[in-house]
Amino acid sequence: MSYGIVFAPTLVRTLDMVDRILRGANPADIPVELPSQYELVVNLATAKAQDFEVPQSILLRADQVIQ
Repeated sequence: MSYGIVFAPTLVRTLDMVDRILRGANPADIPVELPSQYELVVNLATAKAQDFEVPQSILLRADQVIQ
């Protein structure tokens, strides 16, 4: 299982900050932003190989399930 940020929106915000800095903004004036989207990915093939049974409640909450 993996729980982490969704990279696409974070990358867009990061590129926006870099653009502002390259245009002359002071980095200290740019606010710190936290990721706004997270995702849960479950790999059932790996779980099965390690004899680990993933509860149905986690599978229902997962954004992506790898068979």
